[in-house]
Amino acid sequence: MSSSDKAKRCRTHFNGSHHPVVDFWRREVGGIISPRNFSDRFSASENMVLRLEIYKKLAKHKGCVNTVSFNAGGDILVSGSDDRRVILWDWELGNAKLSFHSGHSNNVFQAKFMPFSDDRTIVTCAADGMVRRASVLESGKVETVLLGLHRGRAHKLCIEPGNPHVLYTGGEDGLVQRFDLRTQAPTELFTCQAVDPRRRNTAAAKLNAIAMDPRNSNLLAVGGMDEYARLYDIRRLQRDGAADHFCPPHLVGDCYVGITGLAFSEQSELLVSYTNEFIYLFTRGMGLGSPPITPSEPASSTEDDDSENSVLPMAYKGHKNSETVKGVNFCGPRCEYVVSGSDCGRIFIWKKKSGELVRVMEADRYIVNCIEPHPHLPVLASSGIENDIKVWTSKAAERATLPDNIETRKRKPRGWMSSVSSPRELLAQLFFLQNRSRFSEDREEAEEEEGSSSYAGRELVDLILNFNDDDDDGEDGVSLDDFFS
Repeated sequence: MSSSDKAKRCRTHFNGSHHPVVDFWRREVGGIISPRNFSDRFSASENMVLRLEIYKKLAKHKGCVNTVSFNAGGDILVSGSDDRRVILWDWELGNAKLSFHSGHSNNVFQAKFMPFSDDRTIVTCAADGMVRRASVLESGKVETVLLGLHRGRAHKLCIEPGNPHVLYTGGEDGLVQRFDLRTQAPTELFTCQAVDPRRRNTAAAKLNAIAMDPRNSNLLAVGGMDEYARLYDIRRLQRDGAADHFCPPHLVGDCYVGITGLAFSEQSELLVSYTNEFIYLFTRGMGLGSPPITPSEPASSTEDDDSENSVLPMAYKGHKNSETVKGVNFCGPRCEYVVSGSDCGRIFIWKKKSGELVRVMEADRYIVNCIEPHPHLPVLASSGIENDIKVWTSKAAERATLPDNIETRKRKPRGWMSSVSSPRELLAQLFFLQNRSRFSEDREEAEEEEGSSSYAGRELVDLILNFNDDDDDGEDGVSLDDFFS
């Protein structure tokens, strides 16, 4: 029997993936599997996903952490927060390498390294609508400059793959802009128009997400406060001439859904996360055209499953997405998994091909908004309403199992988001708002005199919360962290 026949006979699978022990043996006995394939299979193994647990908690921000992103080498993590600071982390050691003020006047929503910049150029966008560049100088000091502005919040930006100079942003004004760091002025590409302005009471579609195809940097996708993910070929822009529109057939015409997150896979598939709905995976053949046509009824039960699956996108279910603008992502060396946060404070991981939910992880007391995969290793970084970042590695001794109460568990209410049902809650929310307002009015002073400026407020809020001790179960009440974050 030839060696190739032996290899075929010894091939085995582990829950749909190659068994890592068998792959290790095949690598060691003479080139049956290449080191690259071994590494990819090992990282994509379901066994690795089931052994994910918290490796480090990175705590230095003083507000919700809205963005996390690895550099190309994977050794540095950059984060941005409601405190308007950007921090560069050595995530393996758990240390902050550099912390600086972003220059934004409101919450930082996205921060990314520009490629091939020796990790010295970072671009950001924020709730103030500004798009900024931060340059780390040889001296260690940081200079930030304004690149451009949106009329309204700018939630996301995307970088042209492999280009150290070009990035794109979308804002709640519906405007998509292109920035070339070698020039001073941004290029306004187009304003994304609502498909039916009468139904949405606005001519422009407010944008929450933007992404670029890693295999074709001419293809740009945007999504926002309607049901359509729009795909543009930037070589053929004519006003708002989207090349294609994507939407699950049952959501066309639904006024109560919107898009909070987009991501492209390495295979050019488009992942779309909807509010009050599910996550869907589209291929190019699923587009509705431009302008979008009304899709026909789903295939009848008499037709074969292959015909129906070729038209309908894969759905990923179980999480909750209604409170915040959540991202969505792929993970695995070949995008084998889909990952998202949830309003219940957990991370959900599904198999991309089948839509099977394989992992649910406790990650935040309130809401998980961001999950970023490491570029090379089976490592995840997550953030949300809490002030820290969790780094996850596959080091657990035991394989995790799915909880029983996946869809029945309710989100723990956060103090400032819960309804006012008593005078004490009203007072608590007033002090929260007062503290946030004071912090916004005098940023620099607040940073320099942080301890003394909030001490009196903390004492008073502590007094209010003590009245609630006998009434709460410890989960549904408010805490000091809610007021001073």
